[in-house]
Amino acid sequence: MCHAPGLATALMKQITKFEGTPNDVAARIVRFLYEGGHRYVVLMEEPVLHHRTTAPPTPKRCPGSCTTFLAVMPLASVSLGIIPFTAQRTVWPLEAFYVHDDTMAIVETLTAEIKATQPRGLADYAKAFAGLAEMAVHGDAARALIRGRSALE
Repeated sequence: MCHAPGLATALMKQITKFEGTPNDVAARIVRFLYEGGHRYVVLMEEPVLHHRTTAPPTPKRCPGSCTTFLAVMPLASVSLGIIPFTAQRTVWPLEAFYVHDDTMAIVETLTAEIKATQPRGLADYAKAFAGLAEMAVHGDAARALIRGRSALE
């Protein structure tokens, strides 16, 4: 398990603090990544790599989120794709959304969670995800973008 304070951990801690909910972030991350046989296909825009949600990196050291991304990439439960700045846009940037198999799509806003369960809505989110996935890079190309982040800070 990666012990570096990564982007997901930092964001979840900020959200729980903002919402006033229990801070059980570490337990949830372990449960998400290592238990239950779940598979997570994550796509993110390259600008996310440049948002500072963790402490500034020390010289010649990857920041926490960078370290965490690199550590979880080899996990069987995780597929991480990054949409580069240079990708030809076929799908515009969207709000965060999560597709749960073929049963539900969840869209998060600041104050609400929207659940789409109707076939048309699910099809639209699946199509958007597929378009975003085509623009994303994975594996060594994604690692290069992640490592390049630390050089920009």
